[in-house]
Amino acid sequence: MIVRPHQHWFLRLFDWHGSVLVSIVFRLSLNLLMSVIAILGYPWYSTFGIHLTTAPFSLIGVSIAVFLGFRNNASYARFIEARTLWGNMHITQRSLLRQIKCIRGISEVQVQEFIGLQLAFSWALKHRLRQTDARTDLARLLPEKWRGAVLGNPMPTSQTLLCMGEWLAQRRDEGLVSDIVWQSIDDNLNHLSAYLGGCDRLASTPIPFAYSLILHRTVYLFCTLLPFALVADLHLMTPLVSVFISYTFLSLESLAEELEDPFGTAPNHLPLDALCVNIERNLKAMNNDFPLPEPRQPDEHYNLT
Repeated sequence: MIVRPHQHWFLRLFDWHGSVLVSIVFRLSLNLLMSVIAILGYPWYSTFGIHLTTAPFSLIGVSIAVFLGFRNNASYARFIEARTLWGNMHITQRSLLRQIKCIRGISEVQVQEFIGLQLAFSWALKHRLRQTDARTDLARLLPEKWRGAVLGNPMPTSQTLLCMGEWLAQRRDEGLVSDIVWQSIDDNLNHLSAYLGGCDRLASTPIPFAYSLILHRTVYLFCTLLPFALVADLHLMTPLVSVFISYTFLSLESLAEELEDPFGTAPNHLPLDALCVNIERNLKAMNNDFPLPEPRQPDEHYNLT
């Protein structure tokens, strides 16, 4: 995620990192090439009475802009929902630890065990969403008692939740947790399960392919034919205007594709590593477990992973 300090409006015009221009510059160069072809070929094909006007492109352009708006709104809604799920998970993690620490008679070792399971859940979910190997982080965070059960399971995130439920059941058997307190803590564990399901839903259910495909084809056909409609009126100015209009449509489509999967590692995706570190810092601070891990800082490009 880009975390950029406030900039002067003029300097922002030249920002490159985080801009979708990086991913569409080749496509814009193709549009520039089509503009040159349109200029060079206009004297030839105009002799056949072939004249494209801007009228149909104006109508089609409005329609594409409307559909691109819906497409971007849908993608941005997924991004916001993903951030809301992780924000609510952070709240629930803190509530869980507060409830655990307020149990009378519980030992510090038992609290540390539960914190380790909480942190393992967050990091395991991050690796699950990015499809990376979670073993290093899980081995660092998991208590020895639960390490084998989680690391040996193909679904470590769900297994960590199960271990937290088993930890709670053991405290209930010891008589430390009443039925009312058990139910309250179990509700928060159910909330964690709901956040896991919500993230899985976003990661495994993209925007319907047919919807994205028809918009993709329409945008590229529009940008390809646009120079031939502009050349009669603009002549040598055709490349400038055509590339500018194409940049608007192509960048909106590219941004929608990028935001559709908010859990990736692109500059505009959620900084899951930084969120996990923030959860770890908060839980350890609540338990007076110092020193805290250093917070993630933006790199030289103002990017958080």
